Amino acid sequence: MQSRVPKVGKWYENTEGVTLEVVAFDNEDGTVEVQFYDGTVEEYDLETWNSMLLLSADAPEDWSGSLDLQDDNYGVDLDRPAGESQFSPLDDYNFDD
Repeated sequence: MQSRVPKVGKWYENTEGVTLEVVAFDNEDGTVEVQFYDGTVEEYDLETWNSMLLLSADAPEDWSGSLDLQDDNYGVDLDRPAGESQFSPLDDYNFDD
């Protein structure tokens, strides 16, 4: 089987459709560290890495997968846009005077 040199920052997709990114490669130790989209980190030796059936993939559009963010992490209510509750000093001004 042909050897595949891991490149840090490159994304792959396995045969099950799971995406992963190479986050570290140690040529001296012969290890490859990958992070899956859900945040899980795994380390493989080069023999295992080269035996994996992987296709090159684009980085996911939704970058937040591995960050485990919830709506409450943003400090805003995403169901209520900010424009509905903002006060303008001109709201009380009488323009007819």
